[in-house]
Amino acid sequence: MRKRDLNHLIENENHQTDLEALYERFDDADLRTEARTRAFRDEDEKSPNSRGRLTEEGVAQLFRERETEEIDDGPPYGYRWTTWDDPDAQRGPEPYPDWLITHLGAVDEQHGILKTGKEADVFLIERSVPDTDDGILLASKRYRSGDHRMFHRDAGYLEGRRSRKSRERRAVANRSAFGRNLIAQQWAIAEFDVLGELWNAGAPVPYPVQRIGTELLMEFLGDREGGAAPRLAQLRPEPDELAELWRQLVEAMALMGRLGYTHGDLSAFNLLVHNGTLMLIDLPQVVDVIANPQGHTFLERDASNISHWFQARGMAHDLADPMMLIDLVRTEAGI
Repeated sequence: MRKRDLNHLIENENHQTDLEALYERFDDADLRTEARTRAFRDEDEKSPNSRGRLTEEGVAQLFRERETEEIDDGPPYGYRWTTWDDPDAQRGPEPYPDWLITHLGAVDEQHGILKTGKEADVFLIERSVPDTDDGILLASKRYRSGDHRMFHRDAGYLEGRRSRKSRERRAVANRSAFGRNLIAQQWAIAEFDVLGELWNAGAPVPYPVQRIGTELLMEFLGDREGGAAPRLAQLRPEPDELAELWRQLVEAMALMGRLGYTHGDLSAFNLLVHNGTLMLIDLPQVVDVIANPQGHTFLERDASNISHWFQARGMAHDLADPMMLIDLVRTEAGI
């Protein structure tokens, strides 16, 4: 019963029957309270002669106290308790990294936005345990609602990601509101799954912590103060550093090829340099180069985009050769 309804009953003497029902409810609560109190009462201490009946003012006070309890049920700070024990959450691969906080009393606190995009926004989250020094930074990637999503060329990427349900297939094909939400779910699931697979294989990707609906929690790539690692596109590396980054890129693409993948949207904007290591990010559109009929087209575009960036930064064309990357990935994929 809402508080407004209660006040109405208290002020109106014609609702005696409803007040009697309220009294019975709180009498039951008093019985349970008395049982708990009796367990802590000293043997020599006398119990009250009678519980007595709650007054109308007492009923109102109980409602106020219970409303306060509900309000105080939230975390001491931040915007939510940890989602680690959410029954609908999908967790990252085991064994969990040593740095990961899995304490069920942890709190998530949001510290601004790291990146905005057409498909999703990425936020900086601090997960910490109250009254301790335990705390980590995470990246929270949240896909936008179906009404605002602008997944470009999604039909090509979604080849091979077919639903078994005819209603869902029609909704996706027609791009209805329901279909667009299904696509968002598919993107989130696909990115989380491929991050876990790549992480287990030793690829340079952030550890996927959790997926809840269309939100992905991932390892934050940056410093302890919340400064994000720079994108490759932001850097002007010296020749030696450029050669080292190219070597790491070739290894990463070869490893993805062994798993049958290409990035699908590879560019200097989807690579971070974290403590000298080239890291792959933005992976919802990963393409199966074997099963996807357009797999070779996506691979050619990935190789061309990234090779031309390295060439523009001074690497010799015969070293940063897109055809070499294409042949390498195809060979590793067994094509």
